[in-house]
Amino acid sequence: MQRPRQRTVPQIGPYAVLTRLDPTGPGTMPVPERRHISRTADGGRTVLLSTPLAGTDPERFLVEARAAQTPPGPWVPAVTDCSPPGGPAWCARVYVPAVPLPTALAVNGGPLPDGALRALGTSLAEALVSAHAAGVTHAGVSPAAVLLASDGPRVTCFGAARAAAPDGDSRSGIPGLEPGSLPPEQATGGRPRPPGDIYALGAVLAYAATGHTVPDREELPALLRSLVPACLARDPAARPRAVDVLHALSPSVAAGAPSPTAVDAGTGAFPLPGRVVAAIARQSAELLAVDLPLPTGS
Repeated sequence: MQRPRQRTVPQIGPYAVLTRLDPTGPGTMPVPERRHISRTADGGRTVLLSTPLAGTDPERFLVEARAAQTPPGPWVPAVTDCSPPGGPAWCARVYVPAVPLPTALAVNGGPLPDGALRALGTSLAEALVSAHAAGVTHAGVSPAAVLLASDGPRVTCFGAARAAAPDGDSRSGIPGLEPGSLPPEQATGGRPRPPGDIYALGAVLAYAATGHTVPDREELPALLRSLVPACLARDPAARPRAVDVLHALSPSVAAGAPSPTAVDAGTGAFPLPGRVVAAIARQSAELLAVDLPLPTGS
């Protein structure tokens, strides 16, 4: 996350932009929208504000944003506010201190440990089980779309593949779409369906475990060595369902002791490495220190 600006504060709709959430520059992971941490002029509400990438269709972006006002499942934050017709497109979600998964790996100095991988995979599978049961395809899961907070992940960028191009048009090479996370059937213009979310989930878990989305099987930890290749099957019919992924990652007592849980229901703890926890805390502290300029005429 870039350091918050304290003097010139740009406005998007009714919100003052404090900082961009995502790093920029060579080697950064593609993100299908620009994400900013923003605050109302009176300082009373902080949001995660998203705007479409330059050159993309703002109307398709807003269609997906309005659909996300009813979240399809846990860990998918609802859109709370959208831009009115006729102006620049934007949408807002409730802000929770969190870092994108690529940032988490960067500050951690490498992949996530097994406990965090299990918790991440279980939480994302829970989100997809609920979405798919409701007949909804997320169509935007990728490493950069996943934010890590102290109480669990948040999956943003809902509908990114649908917003990028209509069905029937190739989505290969479109800026903002991470090619390793884009299911092959969607890359060629196919309609996003639940098996595509499973492909993207496999790519996210591969990235969290190895630092890239298309690892060799031998690179994966034992926890994911069978699951990730199954999720990344090119044939959608060969991929597991979200509930199968959930069962594969759920705690078992095969070795005589329970495996780590996902997000502990009693404590709300998400087993993140200490450096990632520190980065989340630092983001929160830096934002609290930001002083917005007084409104004109004050």
